[in-house]
Amino acid sequence: MVRVGIVGATGYAGAELVRILSGHPDVELTVLTSRQYAGERFDKVYPSMTGVVDLICEKLSIDSFCERTDVVFIALPHKVAMQLVPDFIKRDKKVIDLSADFRFKDVSLYESFYQEHTAADLLEKAVYGLCEIYFEKIKRATLIGNPGCYPTSVILPLVPLIKSNFLDVNSIIADSKSGVTGAGRSLSLATHFCEVNESFKAYKVAEHRHNPEMEEVLSIEAGRPVKITFVPHLVPMTRGMLTTIYANLVKDVSSEEIQNCLDSFYSERFFVRICRDGRMPDTLHVRGTNFCDIGFKLEERNNRIILISAIDNLVKGASGQAVQNMNIMLGLDETTGLKNIPFTI
Repeated sequence: MVRVGIVGATGYAGAELVRILSGHPDVELTVLTSRQYAGERFDKVYPSMTGVVDLICEKLSIDSFCERTDVVFIALPHKVAMQLVPDFIKRDKKVIDLSADFRFKDVSLYESFYQEHTAADLLEKAVYGLCEIYFEKIKRATLIGNPGCYPTSVILPLVPLIKSNFLDVNSIIADSKSGVTGAGRSLSLATHFCEVNESFKAYKVAEHRHNPEMEEVLSIEAGRPVKITFVPHLVPMTRGMLTTIYANLVKDVSSEEIQNCLDSFYSERFFVRICRDGRMPDTLHVRGTNFCDIGFKLEERNNRIILISAIDNLVKGASGQAVQNMNIMLGLDETTGLKNIPFTI
């Protein structure tokens, strides 16, 4: 059994990690930390876990934590994570960080959208944990920068078509809608019930911090600079994310060619499902799962493609993908502990 600890176990992403890992056949959850709930049982904070996880949340002590773990998940805010990761790496732990601190290769790009990086020497060592794109690199990694939810929903549909030179990479527009859990568990006026109920709004238009993350990865895959227009929206649901992407085609291409491109690229990747027969992705059909559903429609009169993806922002967009990364790092089947069946309704 692999001993696993979670730093920041009582936020939404941390709690989702606990839920998933508690049912993982090769994992023993040994340590859960929480600054706010130190000394309390996890199932008191999240009663749904009664009879499943009875660990007591602790304050973080690096030495004590490392004595009891082989793999470390860090579910903390940006900036905080980078202060801890070097200590875990020095102690030969495998680390999966769910913040943005180790997602970038270009430290100046990170610092222009976040803050000064205090562990920039580890960026070269870190692997961007988009499992379906960087599987081989993840297998050899000891430090993973787990992707953001918006980038996961945007990059997965685009990469196969960019690599096949189907798209004008200067024409990409991504329009995403996220459930409220994407904002985290900390209290904020913007996510109070009365502020989001019966509300549907765009926010951080063309200035969201996930924009440069997407552009860096897409540029690497395209082999040239890619700039996209990205507009996120907040919708009044707990979890889920639907992304609609518009891009011009650079040559005549049929729906069959697009379908074959996507099918071929993801043929060995269990968690990416390509919709067929005109069906479009729906957040309902991926809720609580690690699936990313992708559909498309060719708009022939404008020589444009419309791509649509759906994920659960807390699972494939955060904690499920983090567990998938752990599985790959440990040489396990990447689906282990993640094959829960979607709800039919």
